[in-house]
Amino acid sequence: MNILFSWIAGLIFGIGLIISGMTNPKKVIGFLDLAGAWDPSLAFVMVGGIAIATLSFLIARRRTLSMLGLQMRIPTQRHIDRRLIIGSLIFGVGWGLAGICPGPSLVLVGSGIPQGIIFVIAMIVGMGVFEWFNRYQSKSTHNIH
Repeated sequence: MNILFSWIAGLIFGIGLIISGMTNPKKVIGFLDLAGAWDPSLAFVMVGGIAIATLSFLIARRRTLSMLGLQMRIPTQRHIDRRLIIGSLIFGVGWGLAGICPGPSLVLVGSGIPQGIIFVIAMIVGMGVFEWFNRYQSKSTHNIH
């Protein structure tokens, strides 16, 4: 049952990304181009998404089980550290250069669009580099003590 609802949620999310224009790199870059020909239309999409997410989290915090009977797993981390800031900067630069972020990239891959495929491959390589660096850093820290 969880797989079915996950599939339905992903399908709705993907359709929403397509309808809103979030899968169109030119539209996204137009939104991010504050100094040029700025296209504010995606701001409405983001505000709508933030409003729905806020409402959803307010409801979820009051529950111990999901509607499917699963344990609620709401993030509790509130610490802003160097890793979060650097990761956010890398994400922002990548989003600005490519006009694609992870969710829409999967829609583009499903559509067979080469830009999306290249982006996802680069994203997977980036995640691999992060994992390697994280393990290397953990081993170095353990060897010092």
